[in-house]
Amino acid sequence: MTTSLPWLEPDDPFPPTDGAWGADSPAPGLLAAGGTLGVPRLVQAYAQGVFPWFSTGQPILWWSPDPRMVLHVQEFRLHRSLRRVLQRFRATPGCEVRIDSDFSAVIHACANKPRAGQSGTWIVPSMVAAYEALHAAGHAHSVETWVNGQLVGGLYCVALGRAVFGESMFAHATDASKIALAALVCLCRREGVPLIDCQQNTGHLASLGAREMERSQFLNHVARARQDPACTWKFEPVYWTELLPNPSAA
Repeated sequence: MTTSLPWLEPDDPFPPTDGAWGADSPAPGLLAAGGTLGVPRLVQAYAQGVFPWFSTGQPILWWSPDPRMVLHVQEFRLHRSLRRVLQRFRATPGCEVRIDSDFSAVIHACANKPRAGQSGTWIVPSMVAAYEALHAAGHAHSVETWVNGQLVGGLYCVALGRAVFGESMFAHATDASKIALAALVCLCRREGVPLIDCQQNTGHLASLGAREMERSQFLNHVARARQDPACTWKFEPVYWTELLPNPSAA
């Protein structure tokens, strides 16, 4: 059974998340529709464990799934193949991780990446503009994989204090998005961020160590973590030691 979906006017508060559609509905986790994508609204949404997700031709749709897929950064599963990729990347001149060097390029690449069986993207132009504004306000960040001066992969995320919410990633070279995710894990470990929100359960995320968390627990985490001081959004090569041994000690 589903209930009617609340429609939000621009200044309406979000309804309680426990009113989101349940597992027996055609859209589990759907909370509300309407409203705007302005910076204050997005900050309000993420602070309450809510995020927008909709396609071209749809109104703004707001979601709060239960359970929530999260990656505890200490549980990140570094498979042997990825370990070798990271070791080679770290040791190769011209390979580097940058933070917020070109957020716009990252989100546009995420919006344009092909999806199997889909003709469009959920990162519609209004979403791109909204998250570029959120980035300009200091609440959205990109983690970027660069090779010889070329952006070859990356991801973007939202951050409120030490609450970090993963959004999307792309790769124009093999494993480039995985390198960016590993770098984000290293940064989060250095900065005392306990987990990264992954929103929805996928086999790929599970293979990297992500697991489900009850929504109530996730909301408690967000309430605490967003009150902490903001992270220092930078990446230094020494951060790789969070996942890899120091070469001089090997």
